Amino acid sequence: MAIGEDDVLLREGIARILTGAGLDVVAQAGDADELLRRTLACRPDVAIVDVQMPPRREDDGLLAAIELRRQLPQLGLLILSQHCEPEFATQLIGDRPEGVGYLLKECVGDVTTFTDAIARVAAGGTALDPEVVRRMLGHRPPGDPLRRLTPREHAVLAVMAEGRSNLGIAQTLLISQAAVEKYVTAIFRKLAIAPASTEHRRVQAVLMFLHQPHSRP
Repeated sequence: MAIGEDDVLLREGIARILTGAGLDVVAQAGDADELLRRTLACRPDVAIVDVQMPPRREDDGLLAAIELRRQLPQLGLLILSQHCEPEFATQLIGDRPEGVGYLLKECVGDVTTFTDAIARVAAGGTALDPEVVRRMLGHRPPGDPLRRLTPREHAVLAVMAEGRSNLGIAQTLLISQAAVEKYVTAIFRKLAIAPASTEHRRVQAVLMFLHQPHSRP
């Protein structure tokens, strides 16, 4: 595990949380350039990266994460941000949502949620903060294929975009797995996603969800 965070106390706190959860922290960095060097050298399974880092304190961490993803395609990336900025998530995800997460920093204090997100990203899944997903939904323009979905199908797709399995969706929305399977099938049909492996179709649905224009509420 690599950690890129310029706030020393937060970085050390994250390291303690990960160590306490039985995970190995092999690299830590306080600026984006150092994070890039150390992560490329250590090649961990997952890198946890703050969006705003030195030297510019703008989107340096995000740019380092994008470069890491280019050079280490199998690396899982979990982005942490102080603010909800859905465009950062879409920049990082590009056309490949596997192994990417985006959480607000306030989630770090919820150890179960935090470590669960890390596990999903490490396994090649996605882990998007529910608030980020909500902002991404926004107000869809006319002609957007997502407007064909019912409110419940929208809810299922939003939780799917967080990286949840059918069981996870069922538990989150308090419905049965059979109902989830019905909604997922309807989503594929309405979004005209051709038959393929289940996981591939889920990725396609999530990509369509992420890449459609959205506006802030």
